[in-house]
Amino acid sequence: MEKQKSMEMGKQQQQQQPEEEESSHYNRGGLNNLPPLRCIVKLGGAAITCKHEIEKTNEENLRTVSSQLRQAMMTESSSAKVSGMDWSKGLGNLEVPTADDFEKNPMLNAGNFVIVHGAGSFGHFQASRSGVHKGGLQLPFVKAGFVATRISVTSLNLEIVRALAREGIPSVGMSPFACGWSTWERNIAHADISQLSKTIDCGFVPVLHGDAVFDDLQGCTILSGDVIIRHLAQLLHPKYVVFLTDVLGVYDRPPQDSNAVLLKEIAVDEDGSWSIVKPILETNKVEIRVASHDTTGGMATKISEAAMIAKLGIDVYIVKAGTSHSLRALTGEITRSIPDDWLGTVIRFSKQTNATD
Repeated sequence: MEKQKSMEMGKQQQQQQPEEEESSHYNRGGLNNLPPLRCIVKLGGAAITCKHEIEKTNEENLRTVSSQLRQAMMTESSSAKVSGMDWSKGLGNLEVPTADDFEKNPMLNAGNFVIVHGAGSFGHFQASRSGVHKGGLQLPFVKAGFVATRISVTSLNLEIVRALAREGIPSVGMSPFACGWSTWERNIAHADISQLSKTIDCGFVPVLHGDAVFDDLQGCTILSGDVIIRHLAQLLHPKYVVFLTDVLGVYDRPPQDSNAVLLKEIAVDEDGSWSIVKPILETNKVEIRVASHDTTGGMATKISEAAMIAKLGIDVYIVKAGTSHSLRALTGEITRSIPDDWLGTVIRFSKQTNATD
C-alpha cells in the first residue's frame, strides 16, 4: 500500500478543522431516541445544476437522482404508480391525488435518510462576487451579497424538495441559517438539530443545503454542504454516506486529463493520512484543483470531509449521480467487497480495509 505524499493536503485541512466535541452548543433534541440512520446523501451541486449557466438546474439528472433515491428507500419492490406530493399550480396539473391514492403508494422507509445538497451554479457567484465567505457583514455590499446568496441557495433547495416530492418522497427543506446554525472561523460552532431530529422521527426526509451563515469571529461565511455532512455523520452515525458528483469518483488528477486514473479505494489512517489501496499507482502524486469561483473548497474539501467521516468507521462512497453505480451505492450494495464492475471511489478507515484483506 503506497502512501501518497501530496495527500498531506488533506491532513493539513483536517488539522484546521478540529473535531467538534459534544457540548451545550449542540442541541441534540431527542437524538438519542432516533432509530439508526441508514444513509446520508450529498447531492453535489455540479451534478444537479448546469455549472456553466447561472441558476439553472439539470432537470434530467435531478429526476434520475430523485427516482433512484425513491428506489433506495423502498421497503419492497413495487410497480405501483407513485402519487406525488408536489401539488403546486406551476406544474400545470391541478389533479390532486386522493387519500386512497396514497394508500396504494409504495412503502418507503424515508426516515432512514438525510439529504444535503451543494449549490452548484446557485449561490457561488453571489458569494464570490460579494466576498460573503470572507466575512465583513458590516459592509453594505457584503450584507447585500449575504441576502443574494441565501435567495439563490434556498430557491435551489425548493426545486430539489419539489423533485423529491414528485417521486412520493416526504421531503422537508431545512436551511442551516434558519435553524440557527453558525460558525467560528468557518467551523460549526452552534447547531441546533432538535428540528432535524423531530423531522426524521416523524418519517420525513430532511433536505439541508450549503448556506450563508453568521460567523462568531468574522461576521459571516459560507457553510458548505460537505462540512454539514461531516457534522451530521458525527451526530447521527449512519451506516454509510454517499457523495453524488458529476464525475465517476476521485481521480489522481483532473478527470478531464486523458491519463487520469480513477481511485477505487482510499484508506484513511488514524493520523488523518491517506493511502491509495486500489489501484496501485506508479507515481505518488495526486493533483486536485479548485475552481476560482468555488467558495467552499470544491473536491479538496469533499475528500477532506469524507476522510474525517471514514475515521468514524463509516464507509463513504463518491460516485457519479444518475448512473447504475450511484443506485448500487444508494441501496447499500457496495459493502465490504467492491465489485469489479462498480465505478466509484470508496473511502474507509484503514482498520476496516485491513479486516477485509
